[in-house]
Amino acid sequence: MSRPVVPPGVSGNGRYTDGVIRISGLLVVGLLALTACGSDSDTTSQPTDDTASVEAGSVVGPADPFGFTTIAPVDAAAEIDTGPDDLVVLDVRTPEEFAEGHLDGALLVDFYSDDFAEQLAELDPDVPYVVYCRSGNRSGQTLPIMEQLGFASASDVDGGIVAWEGAGLPIVVD
Repeated sequence: MSRPVVPPGVSGNGRYTDGVIRISGLLVVGLLALTACGSDSDTTSQPTDDTASVEAGSVVGPADPFGFTTIAPVDAAAEIDTGPDDLVVLDVRTPEEFAEGHLDGALLVDFYSDDFAEQLAELDPDVPYVVYCRSGNRSGQTLPIMEQLGFASASDVDGGIVAWEGAGLPIVVD
């Protein structure tokens, strides 16, 4: 008497338990990875991701000079170097983080200040901005606020100053 042929991934009782367990495990790992992406370690209510890395020359969003986009650090550096004279580099970290090192010529507006939106509203909405924070979380949250306030354009440095330094780009310490 011969044994019945059982396809791979099917247990002897005819259920796909092995495959379901494997897929469930992959889904859990994938969800955990997604929830950790793009957060700042200095926030207590959000997961952390201190391993930000961006390939040189990659553009995360559309390269639109008159809109809101996320760009790689090397592209942000090029935009700062070759952009219009009225381009503003906006740092939305804390004063303590700023003192540890920042992009040359950056303007500091603390994301955590009680009047953050009011401080943004005092800036010129018609000039282009390159916005960054530590890892991209706060700057990513800043762009929609700027858009709501009527700003014409802003580029978010993907991965923040962590990715900027990781790409070997310079910072200054006052």
